Amino acid sequence: MVDIPKTFGALLIGGIIAAAFSGIVVVQVFVYFKHYPSDVAIVKALVIAVCVLDVCHTVFVTMSLWDHLIQHFGEVARIDYIPWSLALTIAFTAILTFLVHCFFVHRIYKLSGNNLLIAIPLAAIAGLRLCFACLTTVKMITLRSLHEFVKQYTWSFTSGLALSTLLDILITGFLCFFLMIGRKKNVNASINHILDSLMLYAFENGSLTCAATVVSMLCWLTMPTNLIFMGLHFVISKFYANSLLATLNTRKNLGQGYHSRSRVSVSGGHGAERGVPVYLSDSRDGSLRVSRRFSCKDDMLKPQKLQINVEESTITTIDTDKTLVRTSQTYTHAVDV
Repeated sequence: MVDIPKTFGALLIGGIIAAAFSGIVVVQVFVYFKHYPSDVAIVKALVIAVCVLDVCHTVFVTMSLWDHLIQHFGEVARIDYIPWSLALTIAFTAILTFLVHCFFVHRIYKLSGNNLLIAIPLAAIAGLRLCFACLTTVKMITLRSLHEFVKQYTWSFTSGLALSTLLDILITGFLCFFLMIGRKKNVNASINHILDSLMLYAFENGSLTCAATVVSMLCWLTMPTNLIFMGLHFVISKFYANSLLATLNTRKNLGQGYHSRSRVSVSGGHGAERGVPVYLSDSRDGSLRVSRRFSCKDDMLKPQKLQINVEESTITTIDTDKTLVRTSQTYTHAVDV
């Protein structure tokens, strides 16, 4: 026997929360295109695809709520009925989740030094999870009965949620692992601070999406006769979309305040007081700042042998993978002046 409050009430609450998070997705998309107009075309296409899928998902959620709560309100015979719009929300959630998983798998591929032995299994799990979700959607549309679906295809929906949970754990673990390796190899405190922030973002995003999927799966396994699991499932795709967009939109904040710096020291053959240290610093607006300290004496006007040491330290941020590289070079040149 289907519990009406736990079925329709769960769908209504889940739909309202999903609509709110969908609004956040739209805002993040506007922020992305405002601050990152020079991103590569494939990343822009990914953002547009995620936005379109999210809007379509919200439309199908609204249609399913209209079918249950408005169009067929009070019809006891349709309590167990699964409208096609409700079934399609599972497929659209899976497609959106697949794109987000592929984005993070690509990041792991780059951070691991193009290691296919790690990337291919992760991509295969993501593809398998998508297949189970599509099978679930097809069978829900075909059977049109929650009772019949639970009796025949519980394993399909459970497998999809389990694979999604596993993939979230693996992606979060690999991202934190490779970022931690980069942190151990680097001695620069400012870069380590950025790497710490990246690890925190990876852990928070992975934990949020994983927790939502686990809770939905537990409700599905323990209460399959109501739609509490579906109300939670409405929100899962929103978490994935927002995690992707938040990852893209935080790049500029992480990169602010860091710039390249060069140190030029000039020393002569008559003591340190004749040295002319010059500091060159590239400001964030692209201008060059020069500061120097020297002492003028008469014998400095005579030809002297000078040794010029130039030490350059550069921090480069690669936006697509959030990979930071620090290079340091020293040049020595002797001149007669």
